[in-house]
Amino acid sequence: MKLRMLIFAVSVSGIALGLHAYLWRRLVRDTALPPPWRLAAAVLLALLLVALVAAMLLRRVLAPEVVRWFVQPVHVWLGLLLLLMTVLAAGEALGLVAWLTRRLTGQGGPIDPQRRLVLSRLLGGAAVVWAGGAGAFGARSAMAGARLVTRRVEVPLAGLPAALDGFRLVLLTDLHLGWSLRRPWLEQVVARVNALRPDLIAITGDLVDGSVDQLRDDVAPLAHLRAAHGSYFCTGNHEYYSGAVAWCEALDALGVRVLRNERVSIGRGATAFDLAGVDDYSSAGFAPGHGPDLPRALQGRDPQRALVLLAHQPRAVFEAARLGVGLQLSGHTHGGQIWPMNYLVRLQQPYVAGLVRHEGTWLYVSQGTGFWGPPMRLGTVAEITEVTLRSVG
Repeated sequence: MKLRMLIFAVSVSGIALGLHAYLWRRLVRDTALPPPWRLAAAVLLALLLVALVAAMLLRRVLAPEVVRWFVQPVHVWLGLLLLLMTVLAAGEALGLVAWLTRRLTGQGGPIDPQRRLVLSRLLGGAAVVWAGGAGAFGARSAMAGARLVTRRVEVPLAGLPAALDGFRLVLLTDLHLGWSLRRPWLEQVVARVNALRPDLIAITGDLVDGSVDQLRDDVAPLAHLRAAHGSYFCTGNHEYYSGAVAWCEALDALGVRVLRNERVSIGRGATAFDLAGVDDYSSAGFAPGHGPDLPRALQGRDPQRALVLLAHQPRAVFEAARLGVGLQLSGHTHGGQIWPMNYLVRLQQPYVAGLVRHEGTWLYVSQGTGFWGPPMRLGTVAEITEVTLRSVG
């Protein structure tokens, strides 16, 4: 664990240093800011760099109450940094296209310095304006409770008894309670879920960012979730940064059944289907005995019965499809949360959002109920998902 923390710290520091050095080059040096503004901008970027690295490290070892006042503004800067980089990266791409065009047409001479300065200032100004405007809109989208949408989807599920046609399951995922989202917000979520009168409630991980001792009161409203067939949970990667063993015990005490590489029967006798849950895809080594083991969860099951799997990360679908899972419910991606991160998420996950069919297995990927890091959503929505199961054949 200590080695992982060291690798994490070095990686975060290196990436942050590179990004801030790039910002200084593009927004300060290339735009030829006059001396007073040049110095002020350089100092500001240096302070933001130090704050970002410190926040990413301290948030793992100190209580949220201690560092919340410090971490939240840094999270805002992290979102603005991403938005700045989006415009600057687009400018780099256009510059490369222009350079290649000049080379191919035999007009590859250097650009006039004055023209270069004008272009640099236009690009820098566009980046700042975009980051400010999009950041404000994204913050409003993330923090406004009214923008938490209820998304409804129907899934035909082979083997589902006709008597269970129309079975309604509510999916929550990626609530990330701890830094920005606290008990009052969760109380609203619980009220909205209960108003849907679901047959079953599923929470597919990344519930918390903090230990049980730190967030016990914040998660307490989960005890008020109401569904005819109960509430179920599978771990996400953030549980393993926050003490997964203790959280599994705490959730069971709140009446939320934690499925750790196991399955349960939903319904009675022949009028039932299987619900399984696995540990997070990347959990091996974080806690004794933890790690995804879908074969163990499915051992001895009747393959003719309908099967729904709770798995935090969408990439679990490859094994799920091989083992005959009918429907997998996942989160983790946040839909990218801030455009254009959805394109980068595809480098790690096969699917980013919505209902897809993967080799005979249905997969629904929620965009998440909360948010992580920057209190912003751009091009995505926070959702409570009502999944209606339909009997086929």
